[in-house]
Amino acid sequence: MFTKTALVALVASQASAFPFVAEMVGRDPAEMKRADRLVARIPGDAASCPFNPDHKGAEPYSAKYPYCGAKNGAPGYQICANNKVPADDDTAHRFIAPGPNDIRGPCPGLNTAANHGFLSRDGIVTFAELTDTQQNVYGVGYDLAVLLAVLGVGLDGDPITTKLSLGCDATSRTATPGLGPELGLDGHNKFEGDTSLTRNDYFTAGGDNYKFNNTLYTDMINNYCKDQCNRDHVALYRKARYDWSVQHNGNFYFGPKSVLLFGASSFLYELFPSFGEFGTANPTTMSYFFQKEQLPPNWFSRVDPYSIPLVAAEIFAQYQLHPVAFGGNTGAPNTFVGIGELGPSISNSSLNGNAAGVVCLLYQIATENTPSAIGGGGTLSSQSAQWAAKMLNPIFGGNGTAAQFGCPLNYNNA
Repeated sequence: MFTKTALVALVASQASAFPFVAEMVGRDPAEMKRADRLVARIPGDAASCPFNPDHKGAEPYSAKYPYCGAKNGAPGYQICANNKVPADDDTAHRFIAPGPNDIRGPCPGLNTAANHGFLSRDGIVTFAELTDTQQNVYGVGYDLAVLLAVLGVGLDGDPITTKLSLGCDATSRTATPGLGPELGLDGHNKFEGDTSLTRNDYFTAGGDNYKFNNTLYTDMINNYCKDQCNRDHVALYRKARYDWSVQHNGNFYFGPKSVLLFGASSFLYELFPSFGEFGTANPTTMSYFFQKEQLPPNWFSRVDPYSIPLVAAEIFAQYQLHPVAFGGNTGAPNTFVGIGELGPSISNSSLNGNAAGVVCLLYQIATENTPSAIGGGGTLSSQSAQWAAKMLNPIFGGNGTAAQFGCPLNYNNA
């Protein structure tokens, strides 16, 4: 069993480009380009995406209710003790179920925050809202909050307007005029990917990769988590979802960006319990976030910030419990071929090295034109990569919290 301290202490400078192409996994590039185009189709396309003409933005913070002090995209408190969310009598951040004109997507944590007004209730959010909310509601460290916001906006939104749809394609409301499309968090093989804990794979559900699947959730709770969704239980369920996708999804793809899925899985036991890692990720708590998308009663955020080094440690620890190969099926179930060698972070189609290597891999995913599908589709635009490097280089270099890992930085795009 790895401890967080031991994992974070494994510091190494690891990063490399991802020069892989479709042929590396035996797939026809033309076939994959056609598959990429399918991603933009119904459901979740621009024509069917809800539109709320009364966009108000997130509910503002106040001197009376500062939560963890994060505001306008700036860092909040380093330690945020006794942070009850929402605070007693803070009616601005009370739970309101989303209406038919409000956008929700595949992330229960963000959906929950929007239902409480910490993010725009209509589901059109900004980089600053995302950065503030992660700190104030969940106790995420500023470094990780920025990284996740950069990934979301950079991969699925607009780095100029800094807007992002929590779900479907709302390009007309998120994009700089003349640019797009911007698929939102529903966009497949960008931030969202196959093997979700409670959402379908895109190609096995007619494009519905964003709606909550109660059957998957019940399986996770009853057969894996049982009394609590801890690291061991969640990692085992992640492996089960991976195996299912290999066996049933002919277009299954598990590329470098899929390491983000292990990070998201860690939120169940690091962020969702009251008081974070000191709480218990029991079924009652999980039901609030996954089934109700509402903060539990008398709920307090994590005290010590959940940082990039800590999430990297959890990604590596989960992966080491049940290692899986990176790659994809070749057009039919059970035709999996690995992607082979991708620098020091991935060799023999497997994640290697240590948690420090994961830190550098996260930086590279966010700042380089890393293909998000086997055909090379879904890469960051040069504009998004430039913006991402500008936002993240202060965190991964200089005196930043991730500088200790010595990741090579992308100054060409900064």
